[in-house]
Amino acid sequence: MTKKDPESKNVKFEEALKRLEKIVEKLEAGDVPLEESIALYEEGISLFRQCSSKLEEAKKKVEILAKDASTGRMKTEPFSLGRGNGGAKPPSEDVSAGEGEPEEIPF
Repeated sequence: MTKKDPESKNVKFEEALKRLEKIVEKLEAGDVPLEESIALYEEGISLFRQCSSKLEEAKKKVEILAKDASTGRMKTEPFSLGRGNGGAKPPSEDVSAGEGEPEEIPF
């Protein structure tokens, strides 16, 4: 029947994802008997939860090294989108020296 062992937490992310993709293909094809479809669906939900959990764990582990300007030492910061450019601040967070003052017109 179906490969059942999605409850095993030792399954690698890539293996779980590959199995999940095969399950989706089978279910989308529509030529699987009802009982097998239900079993595949249950296995797919379990694999989906495992993959989501592993992705969340990986997300929490990813850190970016950033140099602290005041001390010159390296420090770690939690990963966030928008900081993927070497730790530079996004434009909205950039602080310029003359902030709050109107810009001079060059003529």
